[in-house]
Amino acid sequence: MSGEPIEGQILLLTAAKASVASTRLPELVERAQAHLAPERERYRQEYERVHAGDQREAFLVEWGHWDALGEALEASERELSAIRRAHEEQLLRIGRRTDREDEFETALEIREPVCIGTNDDSGREAKR
Repeated sequence: MSGEPIEGQILLLTAAKASVASTRLPELVERAQAHLAPERERYRQEYERVHAGDQREAFLVEWGHWDALGEALEASERELSAIRRAHEEQLLRIGRRTDREDEFETALEIREPVCIGTNDDSGREAKR
C-alpha cells in the first residue's frame, strides 16, 4: 500500500524477531503512524531527515525518543520494542536500496529512526 511507513515484508520479519503476533504488529505500526503523521512537519524542523520518498520520510531522533512515544501510544515494552525494530529495519532497507546502509548503521548506534508514511496531507504545507 502506498504511503505506509513500514513495508509488509518488514512487518512480518520484525514480528517474528520481536515475539509479537504478525497480525498485531501492523495494528501497532498503524497506531504509531496515526500519532506521528500530524507531527511530520515538526519532525522536519527538529530532526535530521535522512530520507524523503513517495511512501515515507525517515528521521533520526535522540535515543529514548521511542520510550516517550510508547507512553503516548499506550504500548507495552514488547510492543514498543517491535515498533522501534520495524522502524530500524525499514531505515536499513532504505539504506540498502540507496547505498547508505553503512551510514545508517553507524547513525543507529547513537540515534533512533522514526519513519512516517506520507499517505496523508498532514505534513504538507497548508494553504492559508
